[in-house]
Amino acid sequence: MLVQQWNNFFEKGALYVISIGIGLTVGLIDTLFGIVLLQLTAYREAHFLPLVLFLAPVGMLILYCFQRFGERSQEGMSLVFEAGQGGDVRIPKRMVPFVVIGTWLAHLVGASVGREGVAVQIGATVGHWFGKLAQATNQRWFIVIGMAAGFAGLFETPIAATFFALEVLVVGRLYSNLLLPTLLAAFTASWTSQLMGLEKFSFILPGTLVFSWGLLVKLLLVAVCFSLAGRYFAQLLKFSKQFWSTKIANPLVRIGLVSLFLSLLFLMFHFGRYSGLGTNLIQSSFAGGSIYSYDWLLKFVLTILTLSIGFPGGEVTPLFAIGATLGVFLASVLGLPIVFIAAFGYIAVFGSATNTLLAPILIGGEVFGWENLPYFILICCISFALNGNHSIYGRQKMAEENLLPKD
Repeated sequence: MLVQQWNNFFEKGALYVISIGIGLTVGLIDTLFGIVLLQLTAYREAHFLPLVLFLAPVGMLILYCFQRFGERSQEGMSLVFEAGQGGDVRIPKRMVPFVVIGTWLAHLVGASVGREGVAVQIGATVGHWFGKLAQATNQRWFIVIGMAAGFAGLFETPIAATFFALEVLVVGRLYSNLLLPTLLAAFTASWTSQLMGLEKFSFILPGTLVFSWGLLVKLLLVAVCFSLAGRYFAQLLKFSKQFWSTKIANPLVRIGLVSLFLSLLFLMFHFGRYSGLGTNLIQSSFAGGSIYSYDWLLKFVLTILTLSIGFPGGEVTPLFAIGATLGVFLASVLGLPIVFIAAFGYIAVFGSATNTLLAPILIGGEVFGWENLPYFILICCISFALNGNHSIYGRQKMAEENLLPKD
């Protein structure tokens, strides 16, 4: 009995130490990825016209390298989900440099993509190989731990990152047995990136909303709009991928031809306003900058089109931008405080599109302050409940006990 207790204690201690190692490693890689990405973004904004003309050839180069040398790296989040759900698959170490460099190049030439997919893939790959080195029997534990570290190292929201990793793989199931090691990895990655100088976006909301029944009705309305935005983003992204793969069977030809059209759109619509992450739109939403009523829609459409033809990156930061700008628009129509509704949109569209509940609520607290937590819960619960279980992650599964059907 005593020997068994000692073995359990040793195994848990080893898991915690490994989790810290994963967090430290992922935090360092995330920092390098994030800082270079911000520098490339600034360079693109200063030299947009010549760079956007290279969208098609660079897209073809990225895709060719993935196909020729990347092994299964091109599968990206689908491979991560398959491994994290217990599939007998190997995540190649080369996934890290491929997705990092591919995303750097995509942003340099103006593609409308995000960065969270890269961070989560970095974390999952590092976690997977730490598990291999430790000869762990349950490899998916380390993938979940790594996913949290990847998200936390880039966005510096460790609590939200922890619950994102614990809830996103299987909707309706929370891997609560991994809570402590996942928290350790997430906080280690977040602290590492902070110490190394990676920026974190945060905007503390000025006070809180004064409750009234009229306010409640308006909040219910905006929550429905945010839910629909996230839901249709996920649905149309899936449809667009299928559409283009059917219309243009050759992936290299597909990304080359459609990117020529995309380059014209990025030039035509406010000269690159909708290229890249969308952080320019997020900053304008909270700093009183110019936000057009159609900003959210154009970012919505151009991001779907960019991702559906094969550019690497992610969806989350563009979803933040779509939600924030949609919030600004709805606030102006309904006479609500702009920064509050922009913040609600920032988290709720993300929650709807990823089919997650706890992570967006916690992002609200870590990015916008905890004072408005009751409103974050209200908005995100409605957004989650009405999204029809659609998700940007095609391999996301539903737990058997999840009673909400996928419509």
